Amino acid sequence: MTFYRLTFKPAIGLYGQHDPSVALFEDDQLVFAVEEERLSRDKHAVNSFPGNAIRECLEYRDLSLSDIDEIVLPYEPSLRWKILPHYVRASLSLDERLKQFVSLGSTVVSQIRGQLYPTRQIENELASIGTPVPPIETHPHHACHAASAFHPSGFEDALVLTLDAKGEYDATVVWKGTLDGLERVRTYKHPNSLGLFFAAITEYLGFRMFNGEGKVMGLAPYGRPNRAIETGLRELVDTGVDYDVTDLTKHWGADAGVAELEAVFDRPRRTDSGEFTQWEKDLAFEAQSLLEEIVLDLTETYCRQLGVSNVALAGGVALNCKLNQQVGALDVVDDVFIQPVANDAGLALGAGWFDQAPRTVAPMSDVYLGPSFSTAAIKRRLDANKIEYTEPDDLERDVAQRLADGALVGWFQGRLELGPRALGNRSILADPRTIASRDRVNKHVKHREEWRPFAPSMLERAAKEYLTSDGSTPFMITTADVRDERVDDMAAVIHPADETTRPQTVREEQNPRYARLLSEFETLTDIPVLLNTSFNDHGEPIVTTPNQAIKDFYGMGLDFLVLEDIVIEK
Repeated sequence: MTFYRLTFKPAIGLYGQHDPSVALFEDDQLVFAVEEERLSRDKHAVNSFPGNAIRECLEYRDLSLSDIDEIVLPYEPSLRWKILPHYVRASLSLDERLKQFVSLGSTVVSQIRGQLYPTRQIENELASIGTPVPPIETHPHHACHAASAFHPSGFEDALVLTLDAKGEYDATVVWKGTLDGLERVRTYKHPNSLGLFFAAITEYLGFRMFNGEGKVMGLAPYGRPNRAIETGLRELVDTGVDYDVTDLTKHWGADAGVAELEAVFDRPRRTDSGEFTQWEKDLAFEAQSLLEEIVLDLTETYCRQLGVSNVALAGGVALNCKLNQQVGALDVVDDVFIQPVANDAGLALGAGWFDQAPRTVAPMSDVYLGPSFSTAAIKRRLDANKIEYTEPDDLERDVAQRLADGALVGWFQGRLELGPRALGNRSILADPRTIASRDRVNKHVKHREEWRPFAPSMLERAAKEYLTSDGSTPFMITTADVRDERVDDMAAVIHPADETTRPQTVREEQNPRYARLLSEFETLTDIPVLLNTSFNDHGEPIVTTPNQAIKDFYGMGLDFLVLEDIVIEK
């Protein structure tokens, strides 16, 4: 009898606010996973229940909810009482009695629900999908992050760091992972949160928290060391293994932190959409430097203390690719695994692995876990809409030639990726050799800031020829330095300010068609590299269906669209 476990991260009530996702496990094997935003088309699917994603998971195996043996949620609401004093202090600090009363009342109600009825809201939502509702288990948020990082890492032992805005009561947790499981070593409680520290910087620079942190990371290399800014930040932030950022993060949300930054620097938050000043670039640089200083101290201290040289990372802060490169470069670190779905969307994976022995979980080599569409089904859609198309005899060579000639190509293949990166199945591709390619994609395709860099996909066997570090990096989750002699070969995918890049390495067994496309491009150009960015317009989730790909194709400055075996030309 097959055992089905459905795991999901809601974004309602006691279960967080953003990035809901769902995963289906069949006899302890992960078989399907998808984020709600890819189906609802609402970026990050804030404050939403992942009903669409649950139905998609059930449909994958033609199941009804009653066929599910167990549901697992990556939150333990009963643990929220551990920061009750913080919520009380935050409520009493409000400037009006009515606001204090309302906030305290909300806190009390939330605590009672967390203790007595932790899954009631989820049960009610599930009942609209099917009955009876299966038994529901809950596991701690950071423990699920930790399982998502360590269990599929392939490590026998490791330091595991989970770094985000907040779990139930914890913001950063140090773990030791062994083949027997995970041991909690140290907890940094909310509001001492690195995620909220960087969120305050993000909001101060005019972006949106939990959405724009990657832009701050990308802006940082344009900055320079600035003693005045560093001094101001260090008035608010203590670094080191006993770090403290609570002067910026003492209230949930970023507004209080932004007010502190405005006071320290005597500058209002950025509100215009013009070019960044050098001061703003320098702030991004110094904030990134402080984040790296803290996490590197944590890594070095606990690798030595625990006697390990492997590191596994998860939590939203672990999406910071430049930080990840610095962790991997430490002398005490031999190898690093960063969960590619490091943000809250990856919690569904950790919840499914939580009760499994790490030795039983296969190392993660790809995240092609979502829905796919056959060529026959795509043809029926195109014929019904009278859209002309061709079906080349040698698709990979045909597309490689178009790319070598300068075309911008929408590439839609196989199963949808899980996580924030397009990894060759829902991608926009271009020739990596010229800065003109980068600028054209930014301006006419992605409609985003021109200073933002792109990333490359490259054949894994060629990585050592192009990067100063070799090995497998299949998830675009860390940056790397480019060899001087190869900079001109991949000008479009190098950060203009520091000449780093965020590579995806590709092996044929991971993605056969994409590897063949890279090989054909190499045959034509001698360069086994392509510019690869996610197939979505600015502010939208990555496309999921052929219809969405077609809509974006006609709304963006793309020249060709490849849907499985089919090519569409404008």
